[in-house]
Amino acid sequence: MLGGMPDFFNGEAVVLDFSGLREVPATIDWAGLNSLLRRYRLQPIGVFSLPAEHAESARRAGFAELDAAALRERPAAQAPRPLPLPRRRHPRPAKPPRLRRLRPQGIQPTLFVDRPLRSGQQIYARGADLVLIGGVSPGAEVIADGSIHCYGPMRGRAIAGANGDERARIIASNFGPELVSIAGVFRTFERGIPETVAGRAAQVRLTGADHTLNIEPLPLA
Repeated sequence: MLGGMPDFFNGEAVVLDFSGLREVPATIDWAGLNSLLRRYRLQPIGVFSLPAEHAESARRAGFAELDAAALRERPAAQAPRPLPLPRRRHPRPAKPPRLRRLRPQGIQPTLFVDRPLRSGQQIYARGADLVLIGGVSPGAEVIADGSIHCYGPMRGRAIAGANGDERARIIASNFGPELVSIAGVFRTFERGIPETVAGRAAQVRLTGADHTLNIEPLPLA
């Protein structure tokens, strides 16, 4: 699932969600869990939906209970306002309607990056498409839950559909990455980029019922 990148989640914070447990164990080895997660370079910070009988041992082990924090983030329901009673007033000219900026439903936000990405840098477009104006250097990494569009040289690693979107694509005007991945299906290029797309405009997408990763040249205007 990590696409051959064992350091993909290095240093990421982790919350342990117990809501999916069918049976609650009598005891929980918090020290063992902590050691296991840190062995994979993850940073455990708290628990969610933990049964009450284990709350005290979790706190002693340094795990914060995050249920209350999650509830605070949910929008509170507002009671409907009572309608005002009609008043007798002299008629006034109608005011022009106010214009509102509305985001059409189904349209995803887009993250634009104008500067070139250098080796070691990483950009993640969470819940959005990613548009790269300046290109991606070798050793850099770009990730998007949606599609990735690169108008400069694409080197480094490009990961689209990071949240499982199999319709995501990677489109580059100068194709030459170290790795491409869509919804967990990846390909590396240790033996070089195929001649049909090397340094040219190309797109990467999943095709067919078996979701084969397909790399194809794009026609130039």
